[in-house]
Amino acid sequence: MSAAPADPADPADPAPDAPELDKAAAVTRSMLGWGAVAGPFYLVFGLILALTRQGFDLGRDALSLLMLGDGGWLQMLNLALAGVMTLVAAIGLARTPAWSRVAAVLVGVYGACLVLSAVFPPGATASFPPGAGGGGSFSVSGLLHLAFGGLGFVGLGVAAIVAGSWAARTVSPAAGALSRVAGVVVIVAFAAGGALSNGPAGVALLWLAVAVAWLWLALASVAAYRAVPHPLYARR
Repeated sequence: MSAAPADPADPADPAPDAPELDKAAAVTRSMLGWGAVAGPFYLVFGLILALTRQGFDLGRDALSLLMLGDGGWLQMLNLALAGVMTLVAAIGLARTPAWSRVAAVLVGVYGACLVLSAVFPPGATASFPPGAGGGGSFSVSGLLHLAFGGLGFVGLGVAAIVAGSWAARTVSPAAGALSRVAGVVVIVAFAAGGALSNGPAGVALLWLAVAVAWLWLALASVAAYRAVPHPLYARR
C-alpha cells in the first residue's frame, strides 16, 4: 500500500521550495568582515614597511611619510587597500538593521579619504626621507594629503559619536558611551597631532588617533555583524 502524498497545507510537512540561505544577510556579513580586517591589515603592513625603511623612526616620523622615496608606492597601496576595505564595510553598516545611515555615510567618507590620501603624498620633512631636505615649505600634494586626512578622521570621529546611540540600544549602555568617547579621542588626537606633527608628542597623538579609529571600526563592524540575522534560516 503506497504512502499518502504530503499535504502542502499541512504545517508539519517540509516546504521544499523554502529558501535555505538569506543571500542579503550573507553579503552584509561579508562586507562587515572587511571592517574588522582593514585596521590590522593597515597597521601590520605599515609597521613592516616602517621597520624595513632606512632612516624611518617610528617615534619621530608619521606613517604617511613612508609614501615618499624608494618603495613609497607600497604605503600608497596600503592606504588605498585599507580605504577600499573601509568603503565596503561602510556599505555593510548601511545594510545593518537600525544602524545609523548618517554614521555609515561618514565611515564611507573616511574610506574615501584614505584612498584620496594615497593619491596625494605628504611633503618631505627635514628627517625623512633621508637627503630630501624637506620641511621648509608645504606642497599642494602635502596640503591635500593633510586636508583629506583631517576630513576623514573628523568624519570617522563623528560617526563613532552618532553610532553610540545604536551601540547603547543594541549592545549595552557602556558600549554606547565608549563609542562616543572613541569618537572624541579620534578628533582631538588627530587635531592636536597635526598641530604638533613636527615633534614626538605630535607623532604619538597621530598614532593614538589612528589606533583608536581602527579599533572602533573593528569593534563596530563585529557588533553590526552580530546584529545581522544569520544567513542560514535554520540557525536563526
